[in-house]
Amino acid sequence: MNIKISNIANLPSKFGNLKIQSFQEGIKEHLVIFKEPLGQIPLVRIHSECLTGDALGSLKCDCGEQLEFALQNISSLGGMIIYLRQEGRNIGLFNKVNAYALQDQGFDTIEANHQLGFKSDERSYEVVETILEHFKIDKIRLLTNNPKKMSCLKNIMIIERWPIIIPSNNHNVDYLKTKKEMMGHLL
Repeated sequence: MNIKISNIANLPSKFGNLKIQSFQEGIKEHLVIFKEPLGQIPLVRIHSECLTGDALGSLKCDCGEQLEFALQNISSLGGMIIYLRQEGRNIGLFNKVNAYALQDQGFDTIEANHQLGFKSDERSYEVVETILEHFKIDKIRLLTNNPKKMSCLKNIMIIERWPIIIPSNNHNVDYLKTKKEMMGHLL
């Protein structure tokens, strides 16, 4: 895997003084946001980009709230967020908006992806191990509800899974139900 790695920079934020580093994988530029000390078994969140949830505050998903939960915990306890540039379960922003339009017509998130010719989840987590190896991390406490994230790490020992429970709202209750019942998320 050919990865370019940026320098580390300070990131003062509303969550505290954090650090950032970018990992360029082809045209994708992933970001690691971290707070030292990382410790021997750091708290880690693997978060896939969600512009609508992370930046625009969309109520259709729980992504932005999960990111904020992770940032709050990383800021107070130390650890890292691996922010992967794979918008819309890696179908891209254009297709995600089209999937949203299909969801407006009654399709669930999986059906919408299938209507557009995609699998229910196109994401890949291969770069995560490269990033963790760069930081010399082989054991983590993983902030996730997604069992796929737990099973994708072959060379990293997950000592503990930290759930991220976000209350539903009337805009995302069906989305969360689909994630739980059809994708096996631990909600």
